[in-house]
Amino acid sequence: MGIQVVDLSQEIYQGMPVFPPHQKTMIFPNMSHEESKQKLGFAFATNNLLINEHGPTHSDAIYEYDPKGPTIDEMALEYFYGPAVCLDVSHISPDDYITRQDLEQALQKDRLHLDQGDIVLLYTGHYNRAYGTEEWLTRYTGLNYAAAEWLAKQGIVNIGVDSPSIDNPLDPQFSGHLICREYAITNTENLCNLDKISQRRFLYFGLPLKIRQGTGSPIRAVAVFIE
Repeated sequence: MGIQVVDLSQEIYQGMPVFPPHQKTMIFPNMSHEESKQKLGFAFATNNLLINEHGPTHSDAIYEYDPKGPTIDEMALEYFYGPAVCLDVSHISPDDYITRQDLEQALQKDRLHLDQGDIVLLYTGHYNRAYGTEEWLTRYTGLNYAAAEWLAKQGIVNIGVDSPSIDNPLDPQFSGHLICREYAITNTENLCNLDKISQRRFLYFGLPLKIRQGTGSPIRAVAVFIE
């Protein structure tokens, strides 16, 4: 039996693109090898991180968009790992929306299916096209209300995307997040490498840090294929 693991997580570094209202990522030395050797007699190095819960590849706590919902430490881990499918919607213009028809056509294309409790990742191609450019944070497709609701009604527990948000930045209703609130599900943003797993089923892991009362958490997301 062979196991293949595909890393779906963006790099964390000082200067990385971060959603404008959020804290910028800062990484700075805590102690160098030389300092620790002098003070403690053994050489080791550590850094400090200042980072927003929603800065890098991350998942949202339901509490982020529902003040009555659970925080990240209160959510069941089943939201963050399990059977998953990645659908190719990369043909959709960044100025348009992902519709229910787009999702159904992607499923039908390779005879894929959705089950209760599945995690759905959406390969929009935005990371491949725009990461590191001015358009990364300003111009990308997102789910319309009907598409997001259709996913939720299929029993999906986590919707992931290779862009800063599951919502088109032109959408004043934040339709994807609105559905996540209405159906008490999570979403995962700032993924990458979805082109490597597009139109396939796999086992997904994207476990959050156990942040007390957290509104979300950075994750290390991977797709696992067992052959």
